[in-house]
Amino acid sequence: MIEFELVGEYVELCNLLKLTGIASSGGQGKAMVADGQVRVDGQLELRKTAKIRAGQVVESQGVQITVVGV
Repeated sequence: MIEFELVGEYVELCNLLKLTGIASSGGQGKAMVADGQVRVDGQLELRKTAKIRAGQVVESQGVQITVVGV
């Protein structure tokens, strides 16, 4: 489980995967989303640049990311 501190209003999903180390690059993060490997709040998410805000939970590769506000 990873707790990600959000600075600002939101982070794009592909960038969140990169920033937390689940994806090695933004491009790999986009590919993971396109391949259906990412869930947001328990629902499959296929939008690569979905806006992830504080309070949301992202799951991929068996890792859960909880997004918290600063």
